[in-house]
Amino acid sequence: MKKLALILFVSLLALSSYAQNLQTHYDLGKDRKFLTTTVEMFRPDKFGSTFFFIDMNYGVAGIEGVSLAYWEIARALKFGKCPVALHLEYNGGFGQFPATPFNGAYQINDAYLGGIEYSLNAKDFSRGITLQAMYKNIRGKNQNSFQVTAVWYANFFNNKLTFDGFADFWKEDNVFQIGVDPNGDRILETTKFVFLSEPQLWYNCCKNFAVGSEIELGYNFTGNPTKGFHVNPTAALKYTF
Repeated sequence: MKKLALILFVSLLALSSYAQNLQTHYDLGKDRKFLTTTVEMFRPDKFGSTFFFIDMNYGVAGIEGVSLAYWEIARALKFGKCPVALHLEYNGGFGQFPATPFNGAYQINDAYLGGIEYSLNAKDFSRGITLQAMYKNIRGKNQNSFQVTAVWYANFFNNKLTFDGFADFWKEDNVFQIGVDPNGDRILETTKFVFLSEPQLWYNCCKNFAVGSEIELGYNFTGNPTKGFHVNPTAALKYTF
């Protein structure tokens, strides 16, 4: 725990000048019970906006320290007063699992996305939503895929309560074990579509600090061990720089 606290403190010092917020989530899902940190930044400018986040899981399946690292970075480019922006995005990461004599590792396939997005915001920016439609290339897996995304935020009660999050739907071939046959061989099933949403609800204690929760809603998402629909809530803290 002391090592983890040191990691978080060093990350805070190193990223405070760039990141918008740092989140710490304790996953309460069945057979999960691990910690995730998220560094997240959104920065608009006169040409559009830049967004990225970095997720790190700690202590999954008996791994000491970081067991998974994943990041996404996206750039929206606007042209004059056109309401539609060009959207470019990259996703990727890797993880590790315990093995003898050395731990094993796996890659989260790189994904390259390109498309358009359209944003709607209230005049006072108390709430808004962005819709994205993109071509998606998952390296080594699905060269011609797609993804549609919705990202939203809403502030209530004089900004004391914030409801935000995203929902993604995309095409990706995944293989899940659904059972074992009488000979002891695994029974596998391939799925072709994935849905993932992570709505968050925050109580803003002050300008910089919030407590809340995130609920991961996943369907055929490889972050869960089995196919189908899963719900994984978290207890969370957030510090905004």
